[in-house]
Amino acid sequence: MSSPSVSANSFVVALDVGGTSMKGGLVSDSGAVLLSERRPTPRADGPDAVVAAISTFISDLAGSGDGAPAGVGLAVPGLVSEHSAIYATNLGWRDVPATAFTTLDVPVMLGHDVRTGGLAESTLGAGRGLSDFLFLPIGTGIAGALIIRGEPYGGSSGWAGEIGHTPVFPDGEQCACGQFGCLETYASAASVGRRYSQRAGLEGVRAEQVVSSDDPIAIEVWDEAVEALSLALATYTLLLDPSVIVLGGGLAEAGPALFDPVRTRLVKRLAFREAPPLIPAALGVDAGMLGAALLGWRAAGRPELGPGWAVDVRSEPLVS
Repeated sequence: MSSPSVSANSFVVALDVGGTSMKGGLVSDSGAVLLSERRPTPRADGPDAVVAAISTFISDLAGSGDGAPAGVGLAVPGLVSEHSAIYATNLGWRDVPATAFTTLDVPVMLGHDVRTGGLAESTLGAGRGLSDFLFLPIGTGIAGALIIRGEPYGGSSGWAGEIGHTPVFPDGEQCACGQFGCLETYASAASVGRRYSQRAGLEGVRAEQVVSSDDPIAIEVWDEAVEALSLALATYTLLLDPSVIVLGGGLAEAGPALFDPVRTRLVKRLAFREAPPLIPAALGVDAGMLGAALLGWRAAGRPELGPGWAVDVRSEPLVS
């Protein structure tokens, strides 16, 4: 990791914590990513080890600057408030205060990983200039960020956006959450690969292989994923009337193979009203870290930062 010349308090530490890896960096008050680095998340070693690894990562990043950072922003999975990581199934922690993640004497703000990515897409990416939209990254799992008046909405207790657990097929397969027929069980990248592998009697087939295959089993599995996604998006649209739906995550890289059939079915299901446009996310894997940077500057008392930043995003959608 290089050590740029960074003036004290002119940067924040931003960290996006995932179940397998963490991406961190220093981000200036002009939005420049001064450095970035990725490290593994030691999930197998238990929650205390994960917290310690985060703290070490933050200290190492901060040490690359000239003086203390203005603040720290952290995007983490699970149930989260600004001041506490309340619970995360995949990392095993409960009620970890924000201050436990760093030994630095600077303000810290936490955010839910998907909602933090949604904040970045709203401020800097595909949702820039939009008031109300849905950000839906589709990867190993599916969760959404409900952007309302430009900000991610967490709900009364922080559970808003769990679109992946919308029951789309009430008598369908059981989800790991205990419910039956959840969207995530059919349309996440992990589920597409798993369901094809089971039916074809194979092991370890990835979603991108299913999408590009002309195997009848692959076509059937993909069709069920598209159907599940269109049902969930129709329900969301009828409830909250988003101006657009922003699809991200690994599965969105399927491009027209995903966007075209989902758009067609969404139009068909919303018979009495127009369907919102489907557009690809702009920030890719950087959304979480950039959103964490926005949180870090908010923690530092600079909530006005962000809208004027110029970041390297896709100027045109991948699909029409």
